[in-house]
Amino acid sequence: MNKGRVVVAMSGGVDSSMTAVLLKEAGYEVIGATMQIWPGETSDEDRFGGCCGLEAIEAATRVAHKLGIPHYVIDLRDIFAQKVIADFCQEYSLGRTPNPCVICNKYIKFGALLQKAGEMGADFMATGHYAQIEYTPSGYRLLKATDRSKDQSYFLYTLGQSELQQLLFPLGNRHKTEIKKEAARLGLPTRAESQDICFIPDNDLGAFIAAHVPLEPGDIVDTEGNILGKHTGLAQFTVGQRQGLGLASNKRLYVLRLDASSTRLIVGSKEQLLGKALLAGNLSWVSGEVPPEGAKISAKIRYQSPEVAAELYFNNGTAEVRFQQPQSAITPGQAVVGYQGEAVLGGGTIIEKLEGERVAQDFPDTVFCRGRNT
Repeated sequence: MNKGRVVVAMSGGVDSSMTAVLLKEAGYEVIGATMQIWPGETSDEDRFGGCCGLEAIEAATRVAHKLGIPHYVIDLRDIFAQKVIADFCQEYSLGRTPNPCVICNKYIKFGALLQKAGEMGADFMATGHYAQIEYTPSGYRLLKATDRSKDQSYFLYTLGQSELQQLLFPLGNRHKTEIKKEAARLGLPTRAESQDICFIPDNDLGAFIAAHVPLEPGDIVDTEGNILGKHTGLAQFTVGQRQGLGLASNKRLYVLRLDASSTRLIVGSKEQLLGKALLAGNLSWVSGEVPPEGAKISAKIRYQSPEVAAELYFNNGTAEVRFQQPQSAITPGQAVVGYQGEAVLGGGTIIEKLEGERVAQDFPDTVFCRGRNT
């Protein structure tokens, strides 16, 4: 029985390959698709890693051939440069630490690629993400994966009702060890998974920043404004960083804040990294409805962070997240994601750690990325 046509986003890795296998076995008409997203020269493209480099395209082609399914390469280089790489550069230039996977999911995988799947006559698009989708009478819910060690729901908080009704996540109720064993049994020519940022050649973030983001030197200061040293560019640092400050001190110092307006790098103690509240913007809610004021949730301020109890408050299009316990290294540019039980409530981009009164501000609209035609 044909359950419909599904385009599977394939990287040649174990997860996306087994996604194609499971859906084919379940009776879907499966089509493989791999995104071509690196806009650089051939020398850079050869070193382009992650899910969408040349190695990924070749591996996905081999898997599709073995499974006997069609496979297409979708050229998304222009939109990837505009939405992901330019945003990455802009955020670093403004003293923030972005999460490019969240942006890529929003605009590329579940934006441009999902649209292409529809143009190919697909009823659904599927990926190898470890997360679950549940339909209820009140709408679709995005749930955590059964395998908590691989749960990727944090990266998917921007998905809304229109996207969820078109998506399949067949690995959501399975364990990674099970998937790897099954892939090995089937003899799938899958490549090793990469945790690196896909568009950073050789995973050399420092070199990429130096080549693409304007660096302006400035002072390194403590919380009282005392000058402790000099830095060569804020984009080379992130909140919570301790190594590489170039300071001679008899106590451990950590990056507390990057002040782009004054090009100052503010450092302090580990205790000063703690914060009980943050302000977030660019909000997205899975249900499409804003939660009630004072909603009790659990929240994560980065992918590897544990969930902690928190409350939500709103002001002028931003959300204040108040934590029950202080959190360390609340980092502007990263995503804060809220949960209620198993379900992803939504999330947003961290604007700042709040010390006292809430302060609302917007992100600049302009984007730039030096050294590339974006």
